[in-house]
Amino acid sequence: MNTSFFLLIGPIAFASIAAADSEEKISHSFLATGAETFIVGVDGHTEWTYPGGTRDGWILPNGHLLLVVSAGEKFPGGAVLEINRSGEKFFEYKGAQAEINTAQKLPNGNIMLTEAGPKPRLLEINAEKKVVLEFPLTCQTTNHHMESRMARKLANGNYLVPQLLDKVVREYDPTGKVVWEVSTPHWPFTAIRLPNGHTLIDCTYGNVCIEVDGAGKIVWQLSNQDLPKEWIKDACGAQRLPNGNTVITSYGIGAERMKLLEVTPGKRVVWTYTDQREHGIHHFQILDCNGAPLASPPMR
Repeated sequence: MNTSFFLLIGPIAFASIAAADSEEKISHSFLATGAETFIVGVDGHTEWTYPGGTRDGWILPNGHLLLVVSAGEKFPGGAVLEINRSGEKFFEYKGAQAEINTAQKLPNGNIMLTEAGPKPRLLEINAEKKVVLEFPLTCQTTNHHMESRMARKLANGNYLVPQLLDKVVREYDPTGKVVWEVSTPHWPFTAIRLPNGHTLIDCTYGNVCIEVDGAGKIVWQLSNQDLPKEWIKDACGAQRLPNGNTVITSYGIGAERMKLLEVTPGKRVVWTYTDQREHGIHHFQILDCNGAPLASPPMR
């Protein structure tokens, strides 16, 4: 085991965690993935970093991290890793095509993931890396990077897959049959099935987050028109908190720009996060609110 790559560091050059337009003080710790991978504590200090870019990631109930590592020299097809904060590795799966876009550890211990490439697919693998479920994704294949993003397995056993270049979110059953879909105003990044049956979708370069009902009707949305300034730029990751608030990230944004934004259902900004990192945040997991851990599993 080599832990030299895993750093515990102090405050970054500049961090701002604030309750905006609100007298209520709100604090969060969170995991951030993207060109940089790190955990920020409630005080805004970086507590942990991983030496590489990631597409998606989770902090699991046992404290381990499940990371989707971006394609690169070490992992040409991307990879899924389960590690602890010391860098000890418990699981590794290497992608066989262009990249792995997302992963989710399931209650039975299997890992669901999607691979992009000439034959885009969704699969579940067990702890022995045996494929226990696989089906092709119904999507364009001319641009592998733009095939899919944050797929999730649903409580009903189906799979919800945002398909970027197709501008559609599709729900597949375990045989790969499309049983529901909704067109989106721009490239969809997240597709989060909410307890009321609605679906929360961030639409990247559309700079908009929408919530649609089962018929595909938009029942709630947030765009820069709802905010004091144009704070959303490339709306990628999103998370619906147990209190009904929504957190979204801006990925296509630079240093000293707002990376995370939390709004109430009435679109009041109550929390933001800004730092000096060159890159925005691809996806994230809010871990707590004012020190109280959020209910599991997170809606992200």
